[in-house]
Amino acid sequence: MLKRKEREFPAHKSRTAAIIAAAGSGSRMKSDQNKQFLMLGGAPVLAHAVSAFEEAGSIDEIIIVTRERDILLARDLVEEYEFSKVSCIIAGGATRQESVFKGLKAVSEGTSVVAIHDGARPFISPEKIDEAVRLASVCGAAAVGVRVKDTIKVADEDNIITRTLDRAGLWQIQTPQVFKYDIILRAHTENVGVNATDDCALAESTGAKVTILEGSYSNIKITTREDIAVGEAILEES
Repeated sequence: MLKRKEREFPAHKSRTAAIIAAAGSGSRMKSDQNKQFLMLGGAPVLAHAVSAFEEAGSIDEIIIVTRERDILLARDLVEEYEFSKVSCIIAGGATRQESVFKGLKAVSEGTSVVAIHDGARPFISPEKIDEAVRLASVCGAAAVGVRVKDTIKVADEDNIITRTLDRAGLWQIQTPQVFKYDIILRAHTENVGVNATDDCALAESTGAKVTILEGSYSNIKITTREDIAVGEAILEES
């Protein structure tokens, strides 16, 4: 584990921590390597993601949660790119939910807002992070997302379409997902073992209202090898 750095925070300032969930595998990449450490534009995918939070003015501290076997890789990455906001690197759990819960328990005392982000989303901007933090600070919970472009169908077990959803109200939720600390900690504490698909679902289960902040279609998640090619194209256009 990377030793926690002691950071000085002004007494009047609300502290915001970012948890970077980077404990995934490369199974859908058909690789033994953690996808967050694959190279994209000359740097690891994870380095791009952490860099955005390093640059975001609203973020005071970054916790990276990765596989036990990848802790040294993550430590080397932090040192190479001089990420000064990374306070600790910890081993994740068997699921993403377990990993995030561990990250929540590792944030510094006095943290009031937490941004949770996929380490495999390298194209989030510092400006969008700051917007999401501001929104969550007011509303309690906020998630970056984009409107669904395609028509969405519901099908039965035989792949027969049973209904068509109105896409006007449909969103594709991304990360970061940002919460007041007490809201998301309660959500994880009350839903241990549920294995929800995202942190918003956990918060919603406790009655929390999550506000969507419109993001960018370029904020893709690197999951397959095709995504690497798409990511390189995004970098070339930026």
